[in-house]
Amino acid sequence: MSHGTSYDPYGVSEQYGDAQYGEAPQHGEGAYKDGPYGDGSYGDGPYGDGSYGDVRYGADTYRPAYEARAAARQRSAEFPRQSPVSAAAQQAAPAAPRAGGRAEARRAARRKKSSTTPDTLRRLVPQALVVAFLAGGTSAFVAQDKAVKLTVDGKERTLHTFADDVSELVADEGLAVGAHDVVAPAPGTQLASGDEVVVRYGRPVHLTLDGHRRKVWTTAHTVDGALRQLGVRAEGAYLSASRSKRIAREGLQLDIRTERTVTIMADGRERTIRTNAATVREAVEQAGISLRGQDTTSVPPASFPRDGQTLTVMRVTGSKEVREEPIAFDVQRTQDASLFSGTEVVDKAGRQGVRRVTYALRTVNGVKQKPRRLKTEVVREPETQLVRVGTKALPSSVSGADGLNWSGLAVCESGGRPNITDPSGTYGGLYQFDTRTWQALGGSGRPQDAPASEQTYRAKKLYVQRGASPWPHCGGRLHG
Repeated sequence: MSHGTSYDPYGVSEQYGDAQYGEAPQHGEGAYKDGPYGDGSYGDGPYGDGSYGDVRYGADTYRPAYEARAAARQRSAEFPRQSPVSAAAQQAAPAAPRAGGRAEARRAARRKKSSTTPDTLRRLVPQALVVAFLAGGTSAFVAQDKAVKLTVDGKERTLHTFADDVSELVADEGLAVGAHDVVAPAPGTQLASGDEVVVRYGRPVHLTLDGHRRKVWTTAHTVDGALRQLGVRAEGAYLSASRSKRIAREGLQLDIRTERTVTIMADGRERTIRTNAATVREAVEQAGISLRGQDTTSVPPASFPRDGQTLTVMRVTGSKEVREEPIAFDVQRTQDASLFSGTEVVDKAGRQGVRRVTYALRTVNGVKQKPRRLKTEVVREPETQLVRVGTKALPSSVSGADGLNWSGLAVCESGGRPNITDPSGTYGGLYQFDTRTWQALGGSGRPQDAPASEQTYRAKKLYVQRGASPWPHCGGRLHG
């Protein structure tokens, strides 16, 4: 195969002829004379008159299909139909240039380009939509993903989440959060990439603080942290657990006694101490004061000493004393119609009983206290007194004694007072009867205890028996 003639699939092209490998022109001699940056491609090429024109590569036999068809129609219109030319003749004869071939080629190229553009767009638009959808979905996916730092009870980790807010994040992570737990930022707060969320679980603490018991909650992990969180002053305080002790989720029991100022008065001296004692007795002992025997304090020794409290130590001495005390007897009265009204007769005298009582005697700081009864024992039971009471009406007069000045006698003897008794206690009543005479006249008991009318009646009876002699100084008043 020579370098002069190349294989032409379209016919008898000598496109590369001797001009390509043999007599190809040099640069500057027209090789690219009217090339793509001139008025045509490679001289008078296909965008000129449809061939390579007069270029020095040899004869141009290539024609596009649309140009071949156009040329065929033109020839059939200009020349009558002749017998076909042999292939050898066609190969030997060069293609004759046509008038207007270059413009026609341009128009045909534009028609081909416009006809292929819609099909190309129809193919490209769905592909572009798919690419845009995938790119948008990927962008949205990347935009929704957030890198968040989550710390749960001090354990920190970084995670990726699609949660919009703190509540969703907590729920997605399966964290059970209660009323005593702390979530920061607050639930419902919007999340952004780079945010930090902290969850601290609450722990119950059964706290006894200076004697007051209560249940509190803390998110601290240690006793020391709980003290700071609760605002408890721990300097000098008693703690039932170490400050470094960890608090489990179940909580713990914690007894705290803070340091307090207590003043103690004892044996004439005053002592002020700082103490975290649990009882008054402990505080007194810390002050160097001993309680002996029945000694006690002004408040119960087992009570809790308060800050600023003043206590007094009481030195107590005590003894016991037994006393016998009387028990009064009862009086039983029975009515008697044979006795005048106002008259009582004792049939059986009553007798007092006796009880034995034991008392505790105390002296506090040298001062005697009121005795305190410890026990009582009855030694002798009392005996009831029996009395008859008269119900018979008294006579209004006594023959031989009416008409006398009995009121004058009464004023002279007793000043007119029926219940008076003389200084010796022997005589009593309006007319100063002695008890023996009174009872002999039918009276009962003592005369000064009887009604005034009865005393006048008994005086009249005595006058009938003995005249005015029973009243040697005032008897003359009866006739005055």
